Amino acid sequence: MSDSLDLDDLQGLIARGYGKLPAASYLLLHVEDEGPARRLLNGLLNAGSVTTAAQPRPPRAMNMAFTAAGVLALTESATMPAGFAEPYATGMVTGHRSRLLGDLGANDPDGWHWGGPHTSPVHVAVLLYAADEAAMDGWRGSLVADFDAHGLRLLAALATSPLSNREPFGFRDGISQPILAGLPAPDREGDIVRDGEFVLGYTNEYNQRTERPLLPADDDPHGILPRDPDGSGCADLGRNGSYLVFRQLDQDVEGFHAYLDDAARVGGQVDEARREHLAATIVGRWRGTGAPLTLAPEHDDDALAAANGFGYAELDAQGLRCPIAAHIRRANPRDSLPPEPGTPASREVNRRHRLLRRGRAYAYQDPENGPPQRGLHFQCLNTNLARQYEFVQHSWVNDPSFAGLIGVEDPLVGPRLHGPSSFLVPGSPVRRRYDGLPQFVTVRGGGYFFLPGIRALRFLTSTTGLT
Repeated sequence: MSDSLDLDDLQGLIARGYGKLPAASYLLLHVEDEGPARRLLNGLLNAGSVTTAAQPRPPRAMNMAFTAAGVLALTESATMPAGFAEPYATGMVTGHRSRLLGDLGANDPDGWHWGGPHTSPVHVAVLLYAADEAAMDGWRGSLVADFDAHGLRLLAALATSPLSNREPFGFRDGISQPILAGLPAPDREGDIVRDGEFVLGYTNEYNQRTERPLLPADDDPHGILPRDPDGSGCADLGRNGSYLVFRQLDQDVEGFHAYLDDAARVGGQVDEARREHLAATIVGRWRGTGAPLTLAPEHDDDALAAANGFGYAELDAQGLRCPIAAHIRRANPRDSLPPEPGTPASREVNRRHRLLRRGRAYAYQDPENGPPQRGLHFQCLNTNLARQYEFVQHSWVNDPSFAGLIGVEDPLVGPRLHGPSSFLVPGSPVRRRYDGLPQFVTVRGGGYFFLPGIRALRFLTSTTGLT
């Protein structure tokens, strides 16, 4: 069942995060008049405005994704085609899903800026990337005017900070990324993961194709869509697409720094070395270079700044270097998973839960003249929302019993549903316990989107698609 990625049919976001395009803006749209909206989006596609994975260094980039409500609104269809993932079809905001993702308390969708039950439904996300803010401003302004004139109401234009390798808390970001087997990855360490974990229509880590929407051939009389590679004759609406998880995460930078200061205060003075070590243990990497504690437990090390090919089972099974509760050990346990930690079987289990991250940081001034708000537009791509994103969020990041811990959630991004948390830093002969960790990250918006392949995008925006 092996086949090569069709880069001309993949939207570019799957292949890269557009690191050469520092300016980014995310436009969230509501379909008010489906006919003109389809024609405009189809026109942008036919004009070559939608960037494919075959374009390695585009001067600017645009990608498009749709919520389930957006697919219905755009195509005037009464029902979703079978084969779309259940979390996508029902949406991020349900009672069950809020409990699963930790979207309760301060994270409750009732208070979200977008994507919540009291905001206008988001139908389309148009993701823009440009060389600088001046180029972005002109391009975005022209697009917004076109959208408004063609039945697409702008709900939000989410700005981003200038591109950096640092997230708002000050840590290096984007080091630990999986590598798609079908994409070249020179000079990069990390797990090589089968394409089907991130691109629908290809074999995944179970040597199967993840469920996706397949349509009767008669529903695609003009042959716009590729056909099912397994020979069923169905039109493959899912092939070369992916699911995009999009969540706006406010980060309490001042609160994080204040906690570090208080916890590292000795005799009325902040012990800087202790402060930085605490920050490193919370995340699992040093803030300076990004070197992992597992390889550099005592001090930062420039030579290990991009190190990613390490495991925990042999070097740090007990978490004496990098605490088991640390953020990176939860989000990517590497070779520490049962049934056989330290073996290829453990790595295989881990590869079935990887996420391809594509987010960017942001900063904006509070409209009530409060302090500046900083955070991350978290985005990740996966083909099985339940097995990948939701499993990582629920069973690793938010689980207070992760890896045998008791009452300890992720010290960096945990939702603190039961109040301030504690954090244990194992040590020999004495461990250290930090109490009273407040909530540092709060969800302000979110949604599940389908990022279709180029041919599927043409189908959905054509006058024949699903109508």
